[in-house]
Amino acid sequence: MRLSDLPTPCLVLDRGRLEHNLAVMSQAVRRHGVALRPHLKTAKSAEIGRMAVAGEAGGVTVSTLAEARYFAANGFKDILYAVGIVPAKLAEVARLMAGGAVVHIITDDPATARAIAAQGVALGVSFSVLVEIDCGEARGGIPAGSPALLDIARMLAAPGATLSGIMTHAGHSYACRDLAAVQAVAEAERVAAVTAAERLRAEGFACPIVSAGSTPTALHGTNWQGVTELRAGVYMFGDLFQAEIGSNALEDIALSVLSSVIGRRAEENRFLIDAGALALSKDRSTEATPHDRGFGLVRDLLGRPAYGEAKVLRANQEHGIVAAAGPLDFAGLPIGARVRVLPNHACLTAAAYDRYHVVDGGDEIVAVWERVNGW
Repeated sequence: MRLSDLPTPCLVLDRGRLEHNLAVMSQAVRRHGVALRPHLKTAKSAEIGRMAVAGEAGGVTVSTLAEARYFAANGFKDILYAVGIVPAKLAEVARLMAGGAVVHIITDDPATARAIAAQGVALGVSFSVLVEIDCGEARGGIPAGSPALLDIARMLAAPGATLSGIMTHAGHSYACRDLAAVQAVAEAERVAAVTAAERLRAEGFACPIVSAGSTPTALHGTNWQGVTELRAGVYMFGDLFQAEIGSNALEDIALSVLSSVIGRRAEENRFLIDAGALALSKDRSTEATPHDRGFGLVRDLLGRPAYGEAKVLRANQEHGIVAAAGPLDFAGLPIGARVRVLPNHACLTAAAYDRYHVVDGGDEIVAVWERVNGW
């Protein structure tokens, strides 16, 4: 089967580019002597997960309990659920633990820490908990110097829970526009993580896991002393936004959406494709960068830049309107012609699909890999 045989829109993954991106991150992290815990919220695929942990410590990160169930069922036994836990979800975590998985959960709230320990006793387990530290993103987590850090640790010192360490995430590295800025964020991330860990140890609490990371900081951080593991996810596929901030090159983007030409407006130098907002997502993250890629950059069937800088200028629910600065060759774009769209944000684009059609540099489908979706 070849790409031209597939219904559109559908998700295409280039295995060679994926392997390249995995190797780049592995080498970047390994030079610091810390473990890599791949975040599988982007890939959501056991096949890709196995590739990502090959030669690494083996632990993975997930963002939903659906992912945790799926990866545990597929043999992944060291799982960090990196979204703040709510007590109502603890029974499901306990079931995963009973099945043999080590599941680490996170909190930044003393009352929740108390509830975790209480439910651990009631359920007959001891939950492994990391305290989430805010290193500057201003999303989840508490500052490294917050009094709540020690309050949470005391709550987790009771039966039913184990304080396993701290975690932080430098999502604000996405706002950086040069390497020096990324490196500065990475150092601030490291300092926040290590400061929190040292405060815990100074009060007699063990802190074996010091977990940090984002794709930009994991790739470009220059010093990870005191950190035990780095987490990253979008690096596996890369995307247009990550290309803008230096995390990958355009030619390393492994993910694309295969689409068909469904309309032509040659007098306006535009054409329509059957990939719109639901197929591509409405992420416009490159809008704030030097190169606004619209809703995605358009390539030919083999992923080549045959149409210059053609991009999806507008995205309705099922329609994408493609335009280019230079004249388009409409003779090569008949109704039904196939094109591939590189995504702004691979995580959100991939979320619309239940499988990857895997190629290896050409148009032959060499594998089909399923994804897990939902919560």
